[in-house]
Amino acid sequence: MTQMKELLTEFPDSSKLISISKENRKLIFALFATLVHVAAAVGIVIGVNSHKSSDSQPDFAVLKTSCGSTRFPDLCYSAIANVPEAAQKVTSQKAVIELSLNLTAVAVEHSYFTIEKLIATGEQLTKREKSALHDCLETVDETLDELHKAMEDLQEYPSKKSLTKHADDLKTLLSAAMTNQETCLDGFSHEDADKKVRNALLEGGVHVEKMCSNVLAMIKNMTDTDITNEQKAISNRKLKEEVVDKSGWPSWLSAGDRKLLQSSMMTPNVVVAADGSGNYKTVSAAVAAAPEGSSKRYIIKIKAGVYRENVEVPKKKKNIMFIGDGRNNTIITASRNVVDGSTTFNSATVAVSGEGFLARDITFQNTAGPSKHQAVALRVGADLSAFYQCDILAYQDTLYVHSNRQFYINCLVAGTVDFIFGNAAAVFQDCDIHARKPNSGQKNMVTAQGRTDPNQNTGIVIHKSRIGATSELQPVKSSFPTYLGRPWKEYSRTVIMQSTISDVIQPAGWHERDGNFALSALYYGEYQNSGAGAATSKRVTWKGFKVITSSSEAQKFTPGSFIAGGTWLRATGFPFSVGL
Repeated sequence: MTQMKELLTEFPDSSKLISISKENRKLIFALFATLVHVAAAVGIVIGVNSHKSSDSQPDFAVLKTSCGSTRFPDLCYSAIANVPEAAQKVTSQKAVIELSLNLTAVAVEHSYFTIEKLIATGEQLTKREKSALHDCLETVDETLDELHKAMEDLQEYPSKKSLTKHADDLKTLLSAAMTNQETCLDGFSHEDADKKVRNALLEGGVHVEKMCSNVLAMIKNMTDTDITNEQKAISNRKLKEEVVDKSGWPSWLSAGDRKLLQSSMMTPNVVVAADGSGNYKTVSAAVAAAPEGSSKRYIIKIKAGVYRENVEVPKKKKNIMFIGDGRNNTIITASRNVVDGSTTFNSATVAVSGEGFLARDITFQNTAGPSKHQAVALRVGADLSAFYQCDILAYQDTLYVHSNRQFYINCLVAGTVDFIFGNAAAVFQDCDIHARKPNSGQKNMVTAQGRTDPNQNTGIVIHKSRIGATSELQPVKSSFPTYLGRPWKEYSRTVIMQSTISDVIQPAGWHERDGNFALSALYYGEYQNSGAGAATSKRVTWKGFKVITSSSEAQKFTPGSFIAGGTWLRATGFPFSVGL
């Protein structure tokens, strides 16, 4: 037991563990396997109380106060109280958060071991179960990166950035980490046979999600308090803010300078052409050749043509931009789907995880059709990603706004069931969002938002856009009821603002998913919409539905506020409006 204590005394330094590269991770996993199992034995990983009586525990006033703001306070307290020398380490709320982050990282490593063991011993696994387990390895790897980045960001808090940006960045990282746990488990929800594997992962996945939830709650409590105090301190003076016009450019920037800046953003590094006239014949080859971790924009010009391939832009490929020859001319298409054995996550024709991804003038398409159920055209988990003049076309689960902060401007999204879904903080502005004709007996759901925690800064916002029907659906719309959305997860959040809603939308507006599930906890809002389907007099009467009447409340869901657009959208070169 003495050796265990000595080993665990160094446990809070596990930030070193989560800073490792993916290539060295397997080696480090082996070295730390003993640590993880010892930690589990004394109740750190599984969050149980120590065998010591509560009378022998020190009185952690700071710890108790910090954990009191979480959704799972007993887990929060017991996990940290069992860390050797915790009394010396818990000196502030920030220190409690740092310890919790490290403990969460070890719990994630434990999940990784479980997944690898299932893969190694799972000879009887189905094709989709194997695919789902590999999805889990990817999402666990991304979770470790997010926790590491959160630790680095927290160490700089409250300097280096504004309090508001610090808060938004930290909440985004923890929200994404939680979403990754849900994604892993959701991969085993397609058939009854999947449930055995899901049950093997459930306890660990739920534990990690609860740990992340506690960190997120403490971060929100700390940053909210600090921001409030800062606002009080400057209440007598107005901070100078840059004036931005409706296009999102600073008002002092001349039209000529804007054109020059935009043109400089569009000079390609490489060209993709199916006929061999470019540097590469496939988009995947161009992405594979792109530098890793670049802070500079890397532009891939994709010439007109139909590219039949599945493309992945991994997390290590940052600041990549796709530029097509027009949405009707440059088409990336494939047909992976759940019926044929894929997971929803892995069915995407194009999947983007690398931070700072941009795309314009391209169509992303999945042609599997309505009978193949979930079949994603575009999956986006890239933070600070934006899409301009793009078409995203499929049927069920067309656009998977998986995680992090995303922006869509002047795009077309078309589909049937839950065709915009996920748990990103995603804003659609000046977009056309069209329901298609589904299979007989199906209902169309424009959105299925997946927020699992009230502290996550996620949601789907449709702003100054147009919600309608495709030409195929329009003449038969009475046979296929269409709704603005339904709750995928308990705290689902979707807001429709200042948009035109056609009569394709049912008067009730929204649809339940499973009885009373989420109807009180969700947040569905409508603000200043117009059109034949915008009347709210016959909308659902759920506790979570709200007709927004306050401009200050609506302002929270603008690109400037909801995705911190004022700090990064100008660099995209795309037009946008930060406010109402």
